Amino acid sequence: MNLTNYLQINPNLSDTDREIADKVIHQQRITDEECLYLYEEGDLSFVGVLADAVRRAKHGQKTYFNRNFHLEPTNVCIYDCTFCSYSRKIKKREDGWELTLEEMLDAVKKYDNQPVTEVHIVGGVLPQYNYQFYQDLFRRIKEHRPELHIKALTPVEYHYIFKKGKVSYREGLKAMIDAGLDSMPGGGAEIFHPEIRDQIAGGKCTGDEWLEIHEISHELGIRTNATMLYGHIEKYWHRVDHLRQLRELQDRTGGFQTYIPLKFRNKNNELSHLEEVSVIEDLKNYAIGRIYLDNFDHVKAYWPMIGRKTAQLALSYGVNDIDGTIDDTTKIYSMAGAEDQNPAMSTEQLVDLIASAGFEAIERDTLYNVIHDFSKESLAGEAEIA
Repeated sequence: MNLTNYLQINPNLSDTDREIADKVIHQQRITDEECLYLYEEGDLSFVGVLADAVRRAKHGQKTYFNRNFHLEPTNVCIYDCTFCSYSRKIKKREDGWELTLEEMLDAVKKYDNQPVTEVHIVGGVLPQYNYQFYQDLFRRIKEHRPELHIKALTPVEYHYIFKKGKVSYREGLKAMIDAGLDSMPGGGAEIFHPEIRDQIAGGKCTGDEWLEIHEISHELGIRTNATMLYGHIEKYWHRVDHLRQLRELQDRTGGFQTYIPLKFRNKNNELSHLEEVSVIEDLKNYAIGRIYLDNFDHVKAYWPMIGRKTAQLALSYGVNDIDGTIDDTTKIYSMAGAEDQNPAMSTEQLVDLIASAGFEAIERDTLYNVIHDFSKESLAGEAEIA
């Protein structure tokens, strides 16, 4: 529904609601206090209409996806995050996997005849996957397939790698870029505030260190994404604090491409006693992120985490990207109880999901250059990831 029409048929909206709506209409920034108000008092239909207005002002009906696959070197990790269902401690490493360099390259070569544009590399943190190892991996991937975009490693991994390699963040990131790194995913952000971060991800890089690594990456010309893990022990004000720090860094650098809220899933981890938040809370969180992060171009719903149906609903709550084909190459969320236990969608399925929700499906590369506009082009003759 058009925001102006919504305001006309809802005369009982509060003064604060109308002040926020007026800011959205005039593309003005909302405050932290207004953001917290939306979390605490905002009706789902109201925040949804606001977020949809922002989304349509930026992108119209366009909804993006890419053809990608994940490479997860290991799920064995020195860290013990309470929310994580994916990792295995070193003393139980026999329950996990640890790929060699050659095994990783074989995984990449499996896609030689597929029209993928991106490999997404993240995993556990282990000493053998060190500074030199990842430079070698990136170089070998580029030697084999120069056009494949390498989106790799989070600040959690880089912080450990660079510290162990006795190099600064800047020196280490320059070396990774020289080896073939093209961009950085948004993982590892969790919740920045130490009150929460120390409880759910103690021992990993701090929120400040996460932000510093992204800021240096932006200065070096690398685009990155940003995430927020929500729906566990955090309060709404912790979410606002997290979003504020992302918005402030984006004001300084403009280097973030996409904001990706990540839902806490409660299977097989130390926080399994917590109930997961509802789909209503999911949609509200997407919408508020879209409204508050006025300087972010894109908001992504990661469909393997929240499921295809919720991802489709999220397109009407500010989301304009639903990630990619994945091809059953990630286990991070399936191991935590996500709806999609075998996360893979063909290009045709993604296009149908987007189109059936009334939006225009656009295949992009990692940097949001348009590859195919499927509202104008047919899938006929396109090679598919099954």
